[in-house]
Amino acid sequence: MDLPESFVIRESGSRILNPLDPAKLDQLGRSLRLPPGSRLLDLACGKGEALCTWARDLGFTGTGVDISRAFLADAEARAEELGVAEAVRFVHGDAAEHVAEEPVEVVSCLGASWIGGGESWETHVSGTVALMRRSLAPGGMLLLGEPWWRRVPETREALDGCYASSVESYAELPALLDLLDHEGLDVVGATVADPDSWDRYAAPQWLSVRRWLDRHPHHPLADEMREDLSVAPRRHLLHQREHLGWGVFTLMPR
Repeated sequence: MDLPESFVIRESGSRILNPLDPAKLDQLGRSLRLPPGSRLLDLACGKGEALCTWARDLGFTGTGVDISRAFLADAEARAEELGVAEAVRFVHGDAAEHVAEEPVEVVSCLGASWIGGGESWETHVSGTVALMRRSLAPGGMLLLGEPWWRRVPETREALDGCYASSVESYAELPALLDLLDHEGLDVVGATVADPDSWDRYAAPQWLSVRRWLDRHPHHPLADEMREDLSVAPRRHLLHQREHLGWGVFTLMPR
């Protein structure tokens, strides 16, 4: 059980595997206004940057779960680097099946709502919210990172540029907020990416792919990664940063 190697190659030069920059990630943690010792479960945690930096700066403790062994190795190294290895732990596994042994104050899923299952954005979000609530202590908070259409694409090229099969692949923001309300959740905070944040996330992937290709010209994945590099910058610069919004909603069950 692991992520495809192509994902690891693209993300090899990044610590935050979503469109939040370090300042926004810090802002998100501080916006929770929770005391040191608060416990966090981060589902599909990637390289664990949120958990590690919040442990260092805010005194949080907790667990990150991810399917990628490479990402978790980076997360553990980061915890050692920041001196928080005793406060956090990382578990290799399917986040879609993980429930905390004891309820925690915060459950997060920052950009991986596909773990909720189903074929539509509605089923992804509803399924992920249901999973997160199983680990949440009374009075706790959910952090859900999710994309939405800032502007609905009008062409097939624009849809492809946003890695979307159709306009139904993502929500429009009013529909997403309506679904969260239907799920019995109050929105008590939002940390929203801007186009610069998108650039910070997308552009380093191109350099990572190029440097990997320079080192591995005859690798079985070389043709796939070369094709990826040939289209990714154009897709992002012409379409993704203009059409897609992304943000983390802080939610409390009613």
